[in-house]
Amino acid sequence: MKNVQKPEKIHLDKLISEIGKGRYVIPDFQRDFEWEPWDVRDLIKSIFMDYYIGTLLLWEGTKHNFEILSCTKIYGFEGRNSDPGYIVLDGQQRLTAMHYAFFQPQKNFPKRKSPFYFFIRINELLDKNYEDAFFYKNKSQKVVRLLNNNEQQYKEHLFPLGVMKGGSWDIIDWIKGYREYWHNIYDGLDSENAYRKEVKGFIENARRFKEEMDDFLQSYNISYIELDDDIEVGKVCDIFTHINSRGVRLDIFDLLNAVLRPKEIKLKEMWEKASVKLDFTDPKKMKVYILQVMSILEQSYCSPMYLYYLVPGAIKKVKQPDGSKTTKILIKDKQEFEQRWLEATATLENTIKMLRNPRELGAIQPNFVPYPSIIPILSAVKRYVEKSDQPNKVDIHGKIRAWYWASIFLNRYSSAVESTSAKDFIALKKWFADDSLVPELIGEFLGSYTQLDLKRENQKGSAIYKAIYNIFIINGARDWETFALPEYDALDDHHIVPRSWGKDKVGHDINSVLNKTPLSRDTNRNIIRAQLPNVYMKRMLKNNEEDTVYAVLASHLISREAVDILLRNPFEPEDYYAFIEERKKAIIRAIGNIVSLGNVNIPLNIEKINNRIEQVELALRELIADKLDDVPNPYKKYIPSAIQNKVNQRVEGVLKKNPGLARDNFKDFRSMLPFFDLQEYLQIMINSTLWKRFEPIMRNKNELTIKFNQLSGLRNPIRHSRFLSEIDQKEGEAALLWFEEVLGL
Repeated sequence: MKNVQKPEKIHLDKLISEIGKGRYVIPDFQRDFEWEPWDVRDLIKSIFMDYYIGTLLLWEGTKHNFEILSCTKIYGFEGRNSDPGYIVLDGQQRLTAMHYAFFQPQKNFPKRKSPFYFFIRINELLDKNYEDAFFYKNKSQKVVRLLNNNEQQYKEHLFPLGVMKGGSWDIIDWIKGYREYWHNIYDGLDSENAYRKEVKGFIENARRFKEEMDDFLQSYNISYIELDDDIEVGKVCDIFTHINSRGVRLDIFDLLNAVLRPKEIKLKEMWEKASVKLDFTDPKKMKVYILQVMSILEQSYCSPMYLYYLVPGAIKKVKQPDGSKTTKILIKDKQEFEQRWLEATATLENTIKMLRNPRELGAIQPNFVPYPSIIPILSAVKRYVEKSDQPNKVDIHGKIRAWYWASIFLNRYSSAVESTSAKDFIALKKWFADDSLVPELIGEFLGSYTQLDLKRENQKGSAIYKAIYNIFIINGARDWETFALPEYDALDDHHIVPRSWGKDKVGHDINSVLNKTPLSRDTNRNIIRAQLPNVYMKRMLKNNEEDTVYAVLASHLISREAVDILLRNPFEPEDYYAFIEERKKAIIRAIGNIVSLGNVNIPLNIEKINNRIEQVELALRELIADKLDDVPNPYKKYIPSAIQNKVNQRVEGVLKKNPGLARDNFKDFRSMLPFFDLQEYLQIMINSTLWKRFEPIMRNKNELTIKFNQLSGLRNPIRHSRFLSEIDQKEGEAALLWFEEVLGL
């Protein structure tokens, strides 16, 4: 149009300064600030990920224009003096979001009862785990204390975005304080302290964070177009009417559809054809899954930024091992794009069949899939194997299954899905080529699955709850009325011990997955009839061949011992808990066997050692809990703050991945102990105040420290699938024997 300047750029540091001066004002005809807190977080995340956030359209203002359009300050602006310079025609939501995040106004967030504050988790940012790096909190006493306490921020590695309103100097001062805080802790630690290495990493992270922020403020540019101040007001209003989209956001699929249209690629029409075969989960997600499969196969990564490289002719810069950069075009033309699309669609269709197969992964219905977000990477891995010349595809298929189940039970696809997918794709390709390169997650799974708290898994929507149901199906869970394999479409989860009995006797525990099993509604109505098992199971045993009944119940992972408990009369709450404990053993065994279902052989001697280590860890945990049982609140009183910080982070990680759990589940010291590692158990025992409680058993501090170090040298390589030297194994096994002796195992 006439009288419009070329697009210009303003770097973020300058833009924040301009926002703080009140240079941007909003005309009355603009809608109010309508974003949600998570929209603000996502915008900040996009900026840090170096994504394009759109071009601002500004009108150079005059006093007359400000008045005639009844311009107001940005929502929450608290500066007494403002210096308005521009009327915002397009970009109000973005500018207001940046103001709210960076200036922490005390005004309540729209449609909320309190202000919101935005933070960065420094360690996650530096690891480029952008999914978890950014978060927000509404105002509370705890949050206010955090905002007023820099040391607490340093301790928790949390950077309040409100620091940025002071510009580069305030940010530098904060980072300097962060570095000094961890430097002081480092200087105060003994040179032999295992925590010293981690603290040194935090000091290095301070430097990296400063570089990141410097680059972020100076290098990230926001583009804007500025209309001349002499354009008529009517013309400006007309422009706004045409550009206003009422805040409806385009997702990545819609954006790529628009970008691909000039290439004569009709993405929406292609999806309409594909959707007939991929009617399994949320269509909005599935159409993006096709693009993600294409991207993983081409470049391992599948975040939105990488999906743009699928556009034919798009040039991607590739960093070489020597630091130099080359360019690459992933897809050269329309025909190649359409071919890749068809391949991705076909492999997704096959993956859905694998998921639904009752002898493969057992997710017989879409709502039984533990993590739909794992579908793209699973599909890409399957397609990679199909295209490759791997000599033993049966063995590889087993590895895929082992990876899949380990990922599910470790809740790895609950967040940071795109970065996890990339890591797994790279690790799996290496494992397929070399049996010795077992991914760390396999070892982590083997070292942790026996500690799953299945009693608290009572939410039908949780991934582990669904995964256990998948295992019931794979195990061939048979109908309790006909004893035949059921019609899978008719199955749902039903209580073994009726909910009507347990609601008042055992509370929410009656809904545990340990008391659920897949049955049809008719079977539930005809067999159970809201009766206790000592009635309906007794009838099943009386009317049928006993061995057949026991075999049918075993297909539901209900052992003979569990049946004996269920037949008790009277049946009391303690019997219920005895039953679910017995069934837990059967389910845990089934979960452990899930790796061997994939024909992945874990050396028997290593598996036995791992089980022995686990028993020692459990015994140490019980010993510590018993010895400190008479101490009021030992966690706060005796556990060093550095260890508390790490343990609390682990607990928060579990809570985030398991929506069915609450913070109240981890109130007492005993419930927190599973989140300590071996070296942290050692620190508790050799504490100068507490040592006298453990000395009669452990005898000598120095010897105990040596044994802990040797046991760690054995445990960690096994748990994380790393190389284990012969010396470390022998020393570790000797330490294991020592612990078994002193602990009475």
